[in-house]
Amino acid sequence: MNESLIACPAVLALELAGGGSPDRLELTRDEARTLAALMADDLRTLLPGIETARLAVAGALFDGVELLRPGFPVFATLEELARRIPRVTDASGVVAFGTHEGHMPAQPLVPDPAYVGGPMRLLPWMLLVPPDQAEDMGSRMETELVGRGEAGTATADFLMRTLGMRLEHARYLSRNDLIALTCVQYEHVNLAPLWTVLESALLTPYKDETALGSRGLPLHYAEGRVGIPGPAAWFARAGGKGSDAAHEFAGTLFELRQYAALLAAHHVPLHLEGESARTAGYLLEPMAEADPALPPPALYAHEAAGLGMAAITVAQPAPGKARVLAHGYPLAPDALAPLLDAMVERYGATPEIHALGRMLLDAEGALSAPAPVVH
Repeated sequence: MNESLIACPAVLALELAGGGSPDRLELTRDEARTLAALMADDLRTLLPGIETARLAVAGALFDGVELLRPGFPVFATLEELARRIPRVTDASGVVAFGTHEGHMPAQPLVPDPAYVGGPMRLLPWMLLVPPDQAEDMGSRMETELVGRGEAGTATADFLMRTLGMRLEHARYLSRNDLIALTCVQYEHVNLAPLWTVLESALLTPYKDETALGSRGLPLHYAEGRVGIPGPAAWFARAGGKGSDAAHEFAGTLFELRQYAALLAAHHVPLHLEGESARTAGYLLEPMAEADPALPPPALYAHEAAGLGMAAITVAQPAPGKARVLAHGYPLAPDALAPLLDAMVERYGATPEIHALGRMLLDAEGALSAPAPVVH
């Protein structure tokens, strides 16, 4: 295949009916070829003149978070395979990839069943277009698909029969359409700040980007990851005072968990600024070193409705006020155990957890630990 061909990526967006889900997420190689031929018929009607382009189809159904990751690995893999295996391209200029003996030809084309629950599945495809036609074809894809890109009846019927699902709609969209749709969806659920940094990671990964969460927590994208300040120190500086401070801080942590889950799904790492250690599903905010003259550090669990153990503080009992060494934030559902292990190992804390039953903040709005009882 001519290496100078320009890739114009897109999806076939499948809106499932009635909360259903497909019987499987992958098509066999023969099924993918059949589907690709049906899609080619649709696209010849929608985009006259595509006969000079090559159509490449991945016979797999993905969630949007899997397709919108830095470097667009699913699309990059589809393009690489389409260029590398020209022998499977038929006379009509169509190439399709599905499973052979139960396996897709490359790992990035394997959908993750963890994301199967959404109401929409996305099947990736692209046109490989001669350079002198690429700008015109890309422009027509942007205008024609979003406006009248409903898939043909034969295409939709084949997918429903083959994958055992009912569809409300099956529509062709460019990858830019998918990005715009995702932006609207995130804005609709008050995640516009998160989308700001995600969009930078996807489209301008070489540029820094800053946004403020809805509660004011700064998000800073740079060098492929999103950094935030230590939540407890930031909240104390930002004026977390008053009788409602604990509730406000719990709200910040709830929002942070939302951000962390979506960043992880899009494969954009989240870290505490100034901390180089890589963590899995949690953040560890150092505050002070242990004082060897004081008793061994202990672990205290801050709890909040809807969050369970919202934060873990490791602190040493000290006269009048506990010496706080660090705060840990479990952000992923399975992150609490490794967070506790890390805090025990790093600070020599006793592994027993003291449940506080609430969020404990001091008078300055700083996350704290109980002062020792003086007898």
